[in-house]
Amino acid sequence: MNATTTEVRTLHVSRLHLVAVPSAVSVSREFVRRTLKHWRSDDHAPDASLVMSELVSNAVKAMGFTEQPPHLWEITSQHVVAVQLRAIGGVLFIEVWDDSPDEPVKHNVTADIEGGRGLHLVEALSEQWGIYRPPAGGKIVWARNVLPMSPSPALDGSTLRPRVPEDLEAPPGRTRDQATIALMQRVLDGLRNVP
Repeated sequence: MNATTTEVRTLHVSRLHLVAVPSAVSVSREFVRRTLKHWRSDDHAPDASLVMSELVSNAVKAMGFTEQPPHLWEITSQHVVAVQLRAIGGVLFIEVWDDSPDEPVKHNVTADIEGGRGLHLVEALSEQWGIYRPPAGGKIVWARNVLPMSPSPALDGSTLRPRVPEDLEAPPGRTRDQATIALMQRVLDGLRNVP
């Protein structure tokens, strides 16, 4: 008689919806640090927060206000960037949704060019990255890393409630709902592909 062992993989997901403005980058970095600390995986936070900030920066450039902070009346429900951390077993996915059809481009960089290094950093700090086109629309740019150990949040019933500054809270509406559905589709597709 052969005994088969089955590894139980726990899924952890945390997400935020932000207005697509430059300050969303720093909020997304803090979101990664706090989430990974809550998941007791904070050793991975420096690299993961840098990857997240590069992906959010690209999404803000694609969807948002890049010149100056907008006036409150200029922000509409279309100016949404959604970020998600997803861990299953010892694999961490860093995911950023926006509604732009344009894919981020990895530029050739030289010493005299100031910008354009973001995707090179993402590639250097991740095992894999790519673009996912969810059925709900938009795109999710994602990066994948292996964690040294599976996340293990406290079993005391505590949850992490990420706080977003009021001026960065994405307004409700069709685009925010679309982002939530798209990120959940990514989770479901990821679960289907778990061996």
